[in-house]
Amino acid sequence: MDTLDAIILGIIQGLTEFLPVSSSGHLELGKAILGDNSIPEESLLFTVVLHFATALSTIVVFRKDVWEILVGLFKFRWNEETQFSLKIIVSMLPATFVGLFFEEKLEAFFGGDIQFVGFMLLITAVLLYFADKAKDTDKKVNYPKAFIVGISQAIAMLPGISRSGATIATSVLLGVDKTKAARFSFLMVVPLILGKMAKDVMSGELNFQSENVMAMSTGFVAAFIAGLAACTWMIQLVRNSKLTYFAIYCLIVGLLAIGYSFWG
Repeated sequence: MDTLDAIILGIIQGLTEFLPVSSSGHLELGKAILGDNSIPEESLLFTVVLHFATALSTIVVFRKDVWEILVGLFKFRWNEETQFSLKIIVSMLPATFVGLFFEEKLEAFFGGDIQFVGFMLLITAVLLYFADKAKDTDKKVNYPKAFIVGISQAIAMLPGISRSGATIATSVLLGVDKTKAARFSFLMVVPLILGKMAKDVMSGELNFQSENVMAMSTGFVAAFIAGLAACTWMIQLVRNSKLTYFAIYCLIVGLLAIGYSFWG
C-alpha cells in the first residue's frame, strides 16, 4: 500500500466511522477499488490503526464529557458519571466476547469480499430507515439497553454493518433520545478500540514492518482529521433526524458493491 492510498483510506475511515455508512465496509470497498492485495491479517491491522485514529478524534470532540466522567469516577461515589461508565462497560461485553473468541473468523471477512459487504450495507440501510421513523423521546440508556446496544456493536464488527448506525439505530428503536443515543454510541467504542490496541501490542500481534510505517502513519493522520469533522457533523444530523438520507446512500452503495462483485 502506498502513501496516497493510505491517505485516501484514512479519509474514508475518518468520515465513515461517525457517519452511519460502515467505515469497515467502505475500507474494504476502497481497498478492492485501489487494488490492495494485503492478506486479511495485514488488512485488519490497517483497519485497527485507522479506528484508533478515530477513537482519538472522538476523545477530542467529547473532551468535556470525557473529563467530567473521569472526574466523577475519581470521586468514588455512586454518581451519574460512575453509572454511565458502568453502562459503557456493560455495552462492551458482547464485542469483547466476539473479539476474544472469534477474532480469527472475523479476520476472514476483511479479505476484500465486497459482495458480503454489499449485503451488510443493505442491512444497515434497513436499520437506519426504521430508526429515522422512530418517535422522539427524552429517555436515557439504562443497563439492559446498554447490553442490547452492545450486541449491535458486536454484530457491527462485520464489514458493511455500520457501528455508529447500528448502535444509534438500536438505541433509538429502544426509545432512547437521539442526541443521547449518539453520545453513547460514540463514547462506548473508545475503550473498546483502546483495549484492542493494548491487547495486540502486549501479545505482539501488532507488528509494524518498516515498509508500511509511512503508510500507516499518513493513514492515521488523515483518519484523525477527517474524524474530527465527521463526528461534529454527525451529532447534528442525528439530532435533526436525517438518517433516511444515509439509508438511501447505503442502499445504493450496497447494490453497487453487489453488482461490482459480479461484473467488476
